[in-house]
Amino acid sequence: MNLTISGHHLDVTPALRSYVTTKLDRITRHFDQVVDVKVLLTVEKQKEKDSRQKAECNIHVKGNDMFAESSHADLYAAVDELVDKLDRQVVRHKDKLQDHHHAAPKRLM
Repeated sequence: MNLTISGHHLDVTPALRSYVTTKLDRITRHFDQVVDVKVLLTVEKQKEKDSRQKAECNIHVKGNDMFAESSHADLYAAVDELVDKLDRQVVRHKDKLQDHHHAAPKRLM
């Protein structure tokens, strides 16, 4: 799995990098065919004097690309929401890949 963590108007500290990687381990636990993960962490200044933290992620898995984004006042909370959204998408994708059809039972006469 290739993991890229970048920041926009933000320095990605080692603590923040390790937090994101530990949270993304949950996705690889559910689905092991993750090829590429790109995470973008941004800080946006708004007109009111409070800043909004935003986390975006693109995941390339075998057969599909997934995208999720989350905004929150706290960057760690934004990462938590982001991983929850991605986890739901990955589990749904895994369920679609699995064959849920059962063979019809043979008739005995």
